[in-house]
Amino acid sequence: MCRLAATGLARDHGISARYTPEYNGLVQARLPSLLLRQTPSRTVGVLAGAACVAAVTLLLFPLRQFVPSNSLGVVYLLAVLLISTVFGRGPGLATAVASAVAYEYFHLPPFYRWTLTGSGELVTILVFLAAALLAGFVGDLARSRAVEAEEQRRTADLAADLAHLLLRAEDLRTALPAAAQCLARALELRYAAIEQAVVAADARYAALPLRDGATQIATLLIPTDLPKPTMLRLRRQVVPSLRALLAAARDREAVAEEQAALRRIATLVAGGTNPSEVFNAVTREMGRIMGTRYTDMNRFEADGTLTMLSHWDDHGGRDHFVPLGSRWPIEDMPVARMVWQTGKPARLTTCDEDAGEFLRRARDWALGSVVGSPIMVENQLWGVMIVFSRAEDPQPEAIEERMMKFTELLGTAIANAESRAELTASRARIIAAADESRRRIERDLHDGAQQRLVTLGLELRKAEAMAPPYLKALLSHTVEGLAGAADDLQELSRGLHPAMLSKGGLCPALKMLARRSSVPVELNVSDVGPQPERVEAGVYYVVSEALTNAAKHAKASIVHIDLTVDDTAVRLCIRDDGIGGADPRNGSGLIGLKDRVAVIGGEMEITSPVGSGTSLVVTIPC
Repeated sequence: MCRLAATGLARDHGISARYTPEYNGLVQARLPSLLLRQTPSRTVGVLAGAACVAAVTLLLFPLRQFVPSNSLGVVYLLAVLLISTVFGRGPGLATAVASAVAYEYFHLPPFYRWTLTGSGELVTILVFLAAALLAGFVGDLARSRAVEAEEQRRTADLAADLAHLLLRAEDLRTALPAAAQCLARALELRYAAIEQAVVAADARYAALPLRDGATQIATLLIPTDLPKPTMLRLRRQVVPSLRALLAAARDREAVAEEQAALRRIATLVAGGTNPSEVFNAVTREMGRIMGTRYTDMNRFEADGTLTMLSHWDDHGGRDHFVPLGSRWPIEDMPVARMVWQTGKPARLTTCDEDAGEFLRRARDWALGSVVGSPIMVENQLWGVMIVFSRAEDPQPEAIEERMMKFTELLGTAIANAESRAELTASRARIIAAADESRRRIERDLHDGAQQRLVTLGLELRKAEAMAPPYLKALLSHTVEGLAGAADDLQELSRGLHPAMLSKGGLCPALKMLARRSSVPVELNVSDVGPQPERVEAGVYYVVSEALTNAAKHAKASIVHIDLTVDDTAVRLCIRDDGIGGADPRNGSGLIGLKDRVAVIGGEMEITSPVGSGTSLVVTIPC
């Protein structure tokens, strides 16, 4: 029966059932308990009782010579006790009556006659019959208790097996067929299935709902023609334990999913991901884990409004009754107002007619309860996460506590992002101030000292023309010195800030660097239009520093420079064939270049294996 039940289940669910020698040995070891579970046959019980009475009667004939007749009835009581224990109350009572008749006819004088007129004979038979009936009741009670204990043991074993399957499974859905197989084998059912859905009964299968509170989480399908005791046992013993195990397994699975979602968000936070990506990830993960209809992230503004930063819905759409990026007065959003006033989670329903425009819109979208959780950044209220449930699916009681776990990580991400933004802004201000100072110095040198040197040179040339011959050589040498000083000053001003970059743009400035480089340069510049000043300055100084390093340290024979611009980024690649081995960690000028590129939102990758040259790849978003 057990083999057929499991085989049928395996065929229905596509599961291969295995039967091992260990399992067969286990069945053989439990044969006494299996006998207790069999439904007693009254006919077989009566026949067995008659056989026992006949055997006891024959056994007592030789004993009459040694034992008083009044004591021989004890042996009949043992037979009554045995039959009632094995076959139940009915056969036991029949055996008691038959024993009384046989005892009186064969072993109470006068022998072989039914007469109750002898001295004390009637009392003896009545006492014996009372003792026999009592023995029958005791045997039947012992049997019922044994059967009950066996059923409880089997139920406990089944619960243990189901707990092992359901509570250790990584995916509850894949564990349900094995759990149904275990259930069918233990209860000797020809079919059993557990479906994670509400399934209606039909002519072949009965459907037993498995609920967690008021929510049906699964359905147990069993044959409709089960015996009434088996069905009663299922409802009273198996279904409650199975319901509890499924609820615990779902909770465990939910906790595992929640922990995995928190780990993913924590990884994003630790990796310094863009805040908008973290916002979207938190909103998405929270919505999925909480099982909500809509999930929104909002920021409190200084002017008393609320800005929606991120949105997620369970059907993958972008439509929402509050548009993304919109700003609403806090007073018009009751849940946000309560969080703003108290700094604690808040819960409302859309049924209140005086709830305001916000909840009225939510009600029009068939939404029920609304829960808000504060977003704290450095112990200051920064914003609020709001989740919306369907009208027919209220929020669970502990959702506020679960939401706080996500908002704590979100607060950390926001604090990190703001710190990085402040650091980047301060670095940008420092570099911008340095660039401005260099431009001012270059302009002052060009318009001041350089022009004065040129003027002095012209005046000396005039003096040279009017001077006596013996002074002309001295004046000529002085003019040449002034011209050299003017050239050195011009070179110095170019190093501070290239005038060509301001006047002609990036391409002419790079060509000028290539011409002035002591190392041959192969320059490949596509059609680069005007770029923001900070981008052009960053590219120029990267190229300038790379050419300087190639000449001073790399011992390169040629440098390749490729510059391309598309709709997304400016890409610069600089390669030389020098000795390589450049390491920014050693305090070279490459650190300053990486900082400058990072300030304008770009990235620089340095590759410099020893003996294979150095390669710089710079990407600056447009």
